[in-house]
Amino acid sequence: MRELGIEGAWEIVPQLHGDPRGLFTEWYRFDHLAAEVGHPLRLAQANLSVSAAGVVRGIHFADVPPGQAKYVTCVRGAVLDVIVDLRVGSPTFGQWEGVQLDDTDRRAVYLSEGLGHGFCALTDDATLSYLCSETYSPTGEHGIHPLDPDLAIEWPASAPQLSGKDESAPSLAEAIATGLLPDYEQTKAFTAGLTVH
Repeated sequence: MRELGIEGAWEIVPQLHGDPRGLFTEWYRFDHLAAEVGHPLRLAQANLSVSAAGVVRGIHFADVPPGQAKYVTCVRGAVLDVIVDLRVGSPTFGQWEGVQLDDTDRRAVYLSEGLGHGFCALTDDATLSYLCSETYSPTGEHGIHPLDPDLAIEWPASAPQLSGKDESAPSLAEAIATGLLPDYEQTKAFTAGLTVH
């Protein structure tokens, strides 16, 4: 596991065991993740997302508390997975980091509560599997427009395809002005409360 440049985000590179018969890997280990992030990931929901090449989804985040931590891997095809720091007051607020997830290296990412998440499908039928710490809450989930120039995310798509919901999401500046974004100190206090004692 390698912590990314945004606090609360990690890249996981699994060990692959392959031979002419196929491949085996442990794509998620709760004990390894808990040792690295300081608390176990409470598994409340698992999601599967399938996208055509050029589709951009995100940037999605949830109210903190309770937030929604995510452990994401690509089981088919390839995506550029993007994590955005949306925690007001964070040293890396507004910054993003991208990790290619695919069905070759079998990498995963973990993002803690308060961080934004999105991705761009690099192949047709790109399939992501998510483990989530909380169930979906229609009133507690929000988005930032993924093409917002203030975020300046370098999406690898010449004409990104967005959902209507993502197309109508507010800009980062609008989300700041309306108080929509999570607070860095409040998020840190919440995740500290999850720590194993």
